Amino acid sequence: MGLVPRLRRVLYSFGPVLIVASHLGCLLLFWTGLGIGAALWALALYLVRMLATTAIYHRLITHTSYRAPRPVAWIGAAVAASAGQMGPSWWKAHHLAHHRHVDTAADPHTPLAPSAGWRGLWRSQAGWLLSSNFFPATLPADVEADPVLRLIDRLHFVPMLGLAGLSWQLGGLPWLAAFCLSSTLLFHGVASVNSLAHLLGDQPFATGDASRNNLFVALITLGEGWHNLHHAFQASVRQGITLDDGRPRLLLDPTYRFIRLLERLGWAWDLRIPSDRALQARAAD
Repeated sequence: MGLVPRLRRVLYSFGPVLIVASHLGCLLLFWTGLGIGAALWALALYLVRMLATTAIYHRLITHTSYRAPRPVAWIGAAVAASAGQMGPSWWKAHHLAHHRHVDTAADPHTPLAPSAGWRGLWRSQAGWLLSSNFFPATLPADVEADPVLRLIDRLHFVPMLGLAGLSWQLGGLPWLAAFCLSSTLLFHGVASVNSLAHLLGDQPFATGDASRNNLFVALITLGEGWHNLHHAFQASVRQGITLDDGRPRLLLDPTYRFIRLLERLGWAWDLRIPSDRALQARAAD
């Protein structure tokens, strides 16, 4: 392994350390409690950073389900990195590996292989971050070609540490504890798409895998829980779609609404949504 890949692995290794630190930081709540101000801070951080993860990391950078000016991708990537979601190259590499090898042993975070049950659930929810699968074999060329996104990717830990410091400055130990709580809940919210949305829910579309539409996961991830639709139409900017008696029906999808707001502001265009005919053609038997 050359010097550059080795250095990248070292920088990536900060990710699991910060996630574990966030979990341990939640213990501060036993001393500080969770006042109204700290609770609102935790909620605001959760919503903003979840939107950055779903709308920017997932639907824009990874699947190009719409187009946006580069500053939108840069700012969104920095915000997503502040949630402990690693950098854009790492995130896209892992997510595309999931789609290529979905629900097989080569899938980096399926709950179904190589073992299912509680072991599979643990692996998909958190355990895979501590395995060799954590380091992607290759990085996406398009993200690597953008020097700003590449810098955010390598220094992914800086926004998270900066936000932790800002939380401390604004509200002391209670707000730092709220930051840790928000980061921990967000981590498990995103991870639930890997785990619960491959175990529980309905499958209105034929995908050949275990992806499911899960209302609970959709609520905590602002629309990402409609995972069966996503696997059927990976490039769809709207994931909140199902079929009722063969007819498309729209579902709650706050991330899509946020992207529509970006569109109205002139910061998003070319939104990709499958036609009713395409949706009906993928109906499960």
